[in-house]
Amino acid sequence: MEILIVEDELEIARLIQHSLEAEGFSCRSCRDGLSALQTFREQPPDLIVLDLMIPGLDGLEVCARIRQKPGEKDPYILMLTAKGEEIDRVIGLSTGADDYLVKPFSPRELVARVRALLRRSMRQTGQTQIYRTQHFTVDVDRHTASRHLTADESESLDLTTLEFNLLTTFISYPGRVWNRSQLIEKLWGDDFFGDERVVDTHVARLRKKIEPDPANPTFIKTVTGVGYKFEDLA
Repeated sequence: MEILIVEDELEIARLIQHSLEAEGFSCRSCRDGLSALQTFREQPPDLIVLDLMIPGLDGLEVCARIRQKPGEKDPYILMLTAKGEEIDRVIGLSTGADDYLVKPFSPRELVARVRALLRRSMRQTGQTQIYRTQHFTVDVDRHTASRHLTADESESLDLTTLEFNLLTTFISYPGRVWNRSQLIEKLWGDDFFGDERVVDTHVARLRKKIEPDPANPTFIKTVTGVGYKFEDLA
C-alpha cells in the first residue's frame, strides 16, 4: 500500500514515515500543500496522512481539491492537527477527511488508524445479489451501480468502495432508518476509530453523485434526530 505523508515539521514527518515503513508500508513525503497535490497527481497513493497546518495550501484545501478530482484513486485521508477544538474536527471531516488524529499521538495509534482505514477498502459484503429500484440498479457481485435516466437509458455511477457499500446498505433495506452507529457497524465494524460524523460526510458525497438536487435529496432522506433512510419505489 502506498502512503503519502504531508507534514511540514521534519521530525514528525520522519517519525510517521519510520513508524509506517516498519509496518511494511511504502511511504513518500512532502512538506507543503502544492507539492502534495502535484505528488498526488503524479502517483496517487492509497492513503494520505495530511497535516492541517502546512505552508501554501492548508490541509483543508488540499483535502477538498483531492475530493473534487480524485483521479485514478480516491485515497483515504487521515488528517493531523495540533488543535483539538470541536470546530476543527467538524471542518476537517466536512471537506472529505476519513479520520482525524490530534497531535501529540503515539506511533501505535497512528498505525492502528492507518490499518483500519485501509481495511475498509478490503471489506467485502459477501453477497451475490442485484438490487433494483425505480431509479437504481446495484450489482453487488460485479461491484457496479447505475442510475436509470429513462426506461431504456442508464448511466454508470462512479463510486468509491465506501460509497458503493453505503448505497448497497441503503438500497438493500429500503425505508429503514439508520443512525450513525448502525451505519458504522454495518460498513466498518470494529475497525472504526474516528468521529461518528464522518458518516455525514460520506452521505453528503454519495448524495452529490446520485441526487438530482443534493441540497434537497429525493432518495437519501435525513430523519431529524435519528439518521438516514433510503426511499425509491421498485
